[in-house]
Amino acid sequence: MSAVLPLERGGQTAWLKAAGLLALTWAAIALLFLPTTRSIVAIWERSETYAHGYVILPIVLWLMWRERGRIMAVETRPDARALIAVVLLLVVWLTAWAGGVLVAEQYALVGLWIAAAWALFGPAFLKAAAFPLGYLLLMVPNGEFLMQPLMDFTADFTVAAVRLIGIPVYREGTYFSLPSGDWSVVETCSGIRYILASLTLGLLYAYLTYRSLWKRLAFAVASLIVPVLANGMRATLIVLIAHYSDMKLALGVDHFIYGWVWFGIVMLLLFWVGLIWREDHLPAAEAPPPTTPRTPLAMAAGLVALTALGPLWQQWLARPAATPTLAAPLPAAGWQPTAAAFNDWQPRWLGMDAKLLQHYRRDAEHVQLFVAYYAQQRQDHELINSQNLFVEQEHERWQNVGERTRVLELGGASYRIREAKLRTARGERILAWQWNRVRGRNDLHPLQIKLELALRKVLGGRDDGAAYVIAAPYNDQPQEAERVLAAFLADYGPRLAAITDRP
Repeated sequence: MSAVLPLERGGQTAWLKAAGLLALTWAAIALLFLPTTRSIVAIWERSETYAHGYVILPIVLWLMWRERGRIMAVETRPDARALIAVVLLLVVWLTAWAGGVLVAEQYALVGLWIAAAWALFGPAFLKAAAFPLGYLLLMVPNGEFLMQPLMDFTADFTVAAVRLIGIPVYREGTYFSLPSGDWSVVETCSGIRYILASLTLGLLYAYLTYRSLWKRLAFAVASLIVPVLANGMRATLIVLIAHYSDMKLALGVDHFIYGWVWFGIVMLLLFWVGLIWREDHLPAAEAPPPTTPRTPLAMAAGLVALTALGPLWQQWLARPAATPTLAAPLPAAGWQPTAAAFNDWQPRWLGMDAKLLQHYRRDAEHVQLFVAYYAQQRQDHELINSQNLFVEQEHERWQNVGERTRVLELGGASYRIREAKLRTARGERILAWQWNRVRGRNDLHPLQIKLELALRKVLGGRDDGAAYVIAAPYNDQPQEAERVLAAFLADYGPRLAAITDRP
């Protein structure tokens, strides 16, 4: 920490005005993008995983106060080049809104705050306050995309460790069984809470403890890797405690208590090891004399006016789209519509504007057809959404025991599908295939679809799309259902496309 030299009364007043102007500009941006601002706070409120977001802004303000010697020594001046970054961030925000990518909206909002500091006070100020301003990005609740890989890793780690000890394990997907009982790795077991908490603390610890960039980066990487491994060990310990106690310990509340106690121990060890290479005890360089900053009112007013164009353009684009009625294909190739379902399973797609659920039979073969049509992409009503699932986690009956992506050539058409095997405890089994239909073609690439639909909407075009799911039951081998689904898709391919294709 650098020493703070005395500042004349006029300089103090100037810096207070500059800080006040930055705060007012940030507040104006937050109000202009109020739905995005509210979405950040709402996620903090409802999810313990992201509750650390409440403390990020206070930490940033404290860091800027702590580093005030260096920050107040730089020459400040408005920088019009930052307005280019503002325009780009507005495009990102608008495209993210059009595509329903909430996390990108939120990053764009925080990015506008950082760009505002650059525009008002220039690149030297941006460089001096780089870490505190960058730390603001941790306000954005992000990390859901890591849950499935983390769940898979935790299941791999736990099953491998238990087998290494000599305990027999039967595994399907993230579900596995020991002689003492059954287990499943669900979202709360993924370790995402530990990782986000570790990263938040680790970045702050690295910045305060080290001066060398490579040491800071090394500790930041360690704060990501260590909790992933520690979570695998935590899951293994819980399974072993329960196994050797005949399923009496490490269940229910104990399960979570052991987890947080373990995480606390791991973090203390990480910080203790990190102290070996500490540099915060080295003498700090004396800061140059403080400067007297300008108060760029004109730049602030222009910046706020420019950012207001984003919400205005959004309002113009938010025109309701017509929603068609979806009609089920007629009988063909021996397939007949039937009102009798082969079981109670349905895909869990949310927010569609129109839905079709129809069952078909041909002799002993049975297929369920599900279509979710989205006439207009918007938040919580979007074709590509992490909440659109074959079956939700911890469903009371159904379990997803394995997914993969395949490419099929059937009936003269190409399908890139997502395949899932589902089961119940009573032995019911289903094979399900899912793909998307966008602008007359079959597709499954989520990022590509998101971007394409968002750009179409931003440019004033149509952004409709549909999700298709077909499913069939089987007894022992999924190949039984695979043959049925392939035959149905070959027979009905063009008719299925016609359900949602529009001129």
